[in-house]
Amino acid sequence: MNKIDLNGRCAVVTGGAQGFGRAIAERFVTSGAKVAIWDHDLPFAEKTAKEIGPNVTAFKVDVSDLAAVEATRDATLKAFGKIDILVNNAGIAGINKTVWETDLDEWRKVLRINLDGPFICCKAIAPSMIKQGYGRMVLTTSGRAMRVEDSVPGLVAYSTAKMAQVGLMVGLAAELSDAGIRCNAVSPVAATRVLRRRAPELRPELVAPGVAFLASAACPVSGLVLTAAGGRFAAARWTPGREVDFGSSPASVDDIAARWDEIAGTMRR
Repeated sequence: MNKIDLNGRCAVVTGGAQGFGRAIAERFVTSGAKVAIWDHDLPFAEKTAKEIGPNVTAFKVDVSDLAAVEATRDATLKAFGKIDILVNNAGIAGINKTVWETDLDEWRKVLRINLDGPFICCKAIAPSMIKQGYGRMVLTTSGRAMRVEDSVPGLVAYSTAKMAQVGLMVGLAAELSDAGIRCNAVSPVAATRVLRRRAPELRPELVAPGVAFLASAACPVSGLVLTAAGGRFAAARWTPGREVDFGSSPASVDDIAARWDEIAGTMRR
């Protein structure tokens, strides 16, 4: 039996028409929430809303357009009366080019959707959450951005924007810590419009429960990344390794080189 629910909560899920966003919206509805799907493809979003249930409303919006987001926020508040949860899921894939091959307009497009969009949505919705003294924000990062071992060539713009969302999350968590608002991020491995590979372990519904927890009143923390893949979850946050003290005088480069294994050893697994 699920003891944690979202009854009475109103949620915005950007990019919620399909893929991971749809799985999140469905999980929220199952948990008792009303959901506003914000998506650039209104016909698809309306189709999804109809399929999920009567407590889902679709809105067409470009999340990188501040005026459009503010208008959609106002329409959502008019329809629901409040916004308790914001999930910044909307995003586009990388452009599969090296840094030196990437056109500046291509670079800016990826950052506009994957970074400006979450910033604009948080900026637009935060004041109403502050006013009501409650809110949950979830950003979406990626393992592609956080570890060289998980990255692949051609995704520099995508990785940059996704890692920048971690910085946005940390900043929001600090700014909103006294306002009753929690801000965290999810790093999912799931079949979506971005990750098109299909496999049973990549079903987005295996990741969605973790997002539902971050979006619930039961979530007590801010500023962490929930990694999620195939029903496996782990919490991650940046922590420094053990310091190597060279004293009050400037160390020589040779000193650092001589003790490099000790300095870097705390980062190894």
